[in-house]
Amino acid sequence: MIAARWAQEAETMLRSLRPPAPVAVGTLVRVVGLTLEARGLQAPLGALCRVRSDDGAAVDAEVVGFNDGVLYLMPFTEPVGIGPGARVALLARIPSAALGEGLLGRVIDGLGQPLDGGPQPLCEDRLGLRGLPLNPMARGAIDTPFDVGVRAINGLLTLGRGQRMGLIAGSGVGKSVLMGMLTRGSEADVVVIGLIGERGREVREFVQETLGPEGLARAVIVAAPADQSPVLRLKATQLTHLIAEYFRDQGKNVLMLVDSLTRVAHAQREVGLAVGEPPTAKGYPPSVFALLPSLIERAGVGRGGHGAITAFYTVLAEGDDANDPIVDIARASLDGQIMLSRRLADAAHYPAIDLAGSISRVMPLLVPPERLRRANHARRLWSLYQQNEDLITVGAYEAGSDPELDRAIAKREELARFLQQAMDTQTTLAEAEGALDTMMEE
Repeated sequence: MIAARWAQEAETMLRSLRPPAPVAVGTLVRVVGLTLEARGLQAPLGALCRVRSDDGAAVDAEVVGFNDGVLYLMPFTEPVGIGPGARVALLARIPSAALGEGLLGRVIDGLGQPLDGGPQPLCEDRLGLRGLPLNPMARGAIDTPFDVGVRAINGLLTLGRGQRMGLIAGSGVGKSVLMGMLTRGSEADVVVIGLIGERGREVREFVQETLGPEGLARAVIVAAPADQSPVLRLKATQLTHLIAEYFRDQGKNVLMLVDSLTRVAHAQREVGLAVGEPPTAKGYPPSVFALLPSLIERAGVGRGGHGAITAFYTVLAEGDDANDPIVDIARASLDGQIMLSRRLADAAHYPAIDLAGSISRVMPLLVPPERLRRANHARRLWSLYQQNEDLITVGAYEAGSDPELDRAIAKREELARFLQQAMDTQTTLAEAEGALDTMMEE
């Protein structure tokens, strides 16, 4: 059950979830692109409606806009069989989801329905998808290191419980593999994974191969592949955050992974353009740039340090463009980022973490000054070698010209071994610290 301190707020939310009586009914008048238009019905944004034709065909839809007595609805599935004059009934004013321990080990869709062939999860509680708002002044501090089991991150990009990080990369450079390593190697009590807008086959691959039975036992996976409606993809994103908040509010240490934030932005772009929003940077409407920070702010340390959500959001740098608008807003909103390099991936260097573009903004608050100095020194040597790699490769650099570069050359192979790690191995924080101290001894 939700902790006692949340019971009153939860009950207030539940009262607003109950459907109105009597049920209001409108009429479908037009279908335009992705949207259905209805008249004679009043409903707020986000409300759940059911569109039913005279021959019994029905489809559920969400209210995504309204104008001059017309409601704009976006259906969850293809509105096949729905025609003019179909009845539109209001089912719920606020979208909600069932929550409980029964979700652990399950794979569900954006509506909370099972995708793994099992029965409906047994859940004791129900809350609105938007969750319970948290006063920023009531949040606890990020003051405890978070062990993710990956040596390069533990040693050089130390994270804290409640930190929000981005995994920024182009396609095919190892994001999914690194996500699997984080899931299996982290010290989290519960792992919540949102697979949003990815290829359908990747859901099974991630569950069976990348995650495995042991990882799935403490995880909840919410999947909304690319072929689903954009509103279902957005619902799956909200549900992922709500489940993570639910377990956090029980005082648990939660790891949340969302793959990918870029696909969430694409879904909101489809919705926004369908209801007439003007396109701005790279075709994204303004609602995209409002949605992403609001999602990210739902993660973090709970009230008074009661539980924490440590979040990783993968961000697709389309065409390896690090200046993509979604990459920019992610970097501005998150507490750091881990850049994955195609150049390293092509050289079979895994995980392909590019230290030159990666940073953990809370690391200085979590580690002693001496270890921070050694980590920064290692990062500087790695970057210095990369900046002069062409000169070194062709033999144009003369040893002794730059003592710091000489040390970078001498430490290059050792640093490369430190940064690489097999996907089925784990390195604790203490082990990473010991390896870093040994490597960087003066």
